[in-house]
Amino acid sequence: MTEALPTIWPQSDGEPVSCREKLRVLEENYRELAQEMQDMFEDAVLMGVDEAAMRRILADLVVALTSPHRP
Repeated sequence: MTEALPTIWPQSDGEPVSCREKLRVLEENYRELAQEMQDMFEDAVLMGVDEAAMRRILADLVVALTSPHRP
């Protein structure tokens, strides 16, 4: 898998995150999650799960994320 890191991490006001430490953490988290998702996808497909269905399952997981700013 070729991982293309986001070039900009936009804040809610549209301005990009510029703090180097925050950018380092965001990029590290992105790489770790990308690898975990790739591993999960490959395992599922090797165990017989349909590729398109697995992609939907992973997308649904993202849609279900909750914001830490909401009660």
